[in-house]
Amino acid sequence: MNWQGLMADIDRMFGWIPSWFIGLSLVAGAILLALLAYRVAIWLLGRAFGTRFSILSVFIDRTAGPAQLALCLAAVALVLPLAPLDDAIRTPLMRLFVVAFIALIGWISIRIVDMSAARYLQNFRDVTENFIARKHVTQVRVFKRVTDTIIVVITVSTALMTFDSVRQYGVSLFASAGAAGIIVGLAARPLLSNLIAGLQIAITQPIRIEDAVIIENEWGWVEDIASTYVVIRLWDWRRMVVPLSYFIEKPFQNWTRDTASLIGVIALHVDYRADVQRIRNWLEQAVKQSKLWDGEVVNLQVIDADARTIELRALVSARNAPQSWDLRCEMREKLVAFIRDEMPEALPRERAILIPSGGDDADFARRVTPPEKMRAGGRN
Repeated sequence: MNWQGLMADIDRMFGWIPSWFIGLSLVAGAILLALLAYRVAIWLLGRAFGTRFSILSVFIDRTAGPAQLALCLAAVALVLPLAPLDDAIRTPLMRLFVVAFIALIGWISIRIVDMSAARYLQNFRDVTENFIARKHVTQVRVFKRVTDTIIVVITVSTALMTFDSVRQYGVSLFASAGAAGIIVGLAARPLLSNLIAGLQIAITQPIRIEDAVIIENEWGWVEDIASTYVVIRLWDWRRMVVPLSYFIEKPFQNWTRDTASLIGVIALHVDYRADVQRIRNWLEQAVKQSKLWDGEVVNLQVIDADARTIELRALVSARNAPQSWDLRCEMREKLVAFIRDEMPEALPRERAILIPSGGDDADFARRVTPPEKMRAGGRN
């Protein structure tokens, strides 16, 4: 096809239209044709394969944006040299084309990282009880977030370097003003420290996805580990957002670091007349009937005594933190009911000796002393 002749014919037919309008129309038409070609190609693939290949449909969905942008850039690259545009319009369009091409490379890189991570994580679906799965999921997610952040920073920096004014401003700013570099470095310190903390967490793994933790006196699960922060899903469905550096610099409790099993503690105060062995035997039988008990630990001990009561501590184990909480509540409720119904003498009570005011202590003692003790004292 003779492009030069075609453009000459177009110029004769539409000579009354400004050249810049024709050029921009050609560019816009090329973009629309590229998008239409993409739609037609997707329709043909859907007709040809249908839903037989789920991987193909997932790939098309995740690459839709970069694919459309690539086709548009290819169409613009073909049309722009032939468009009747002067340098005042062509130069900005070429600059925009270069920036879009850089953005396309960054976008494709991010999509490759995301798809690779998703493909790898398909082997680790159950992260509730599987520690190996939680380890890999945590590492892959953190590395993916950090890699995405680095790609975005490099892409934006490369795009900005294509503008002479920005490049010269940046060079002059950091070359002539060292204080500005220090200020920028201090401002970027939280971001950099959190990124480095994310890499440390991915390698050393003090926390993993779905770990049960206590942080700032709040109990919950690690729901998500982003590039600079961690989302904690609290027990009442609230969300706590914590910087990544917190888990490197400050102490916290991880209830599922090595195993999900936990020992729950139940404390009770009973009277001195309580039959501790009977309560212990009953607790062992009650725990064995509970579906929440993991069959590992059940114990009852007297851990303290004061002037009024003795303190019992019951230990029961469960498979994870939520079941441990439910098991503690269940056993506490049943222990209270057992002592109330079967052993009322074990209920805590107050003891006092009342002495009438103005009375003789010896007469009061004779009135409160049982007769059999008085007879025994008389024989002595």
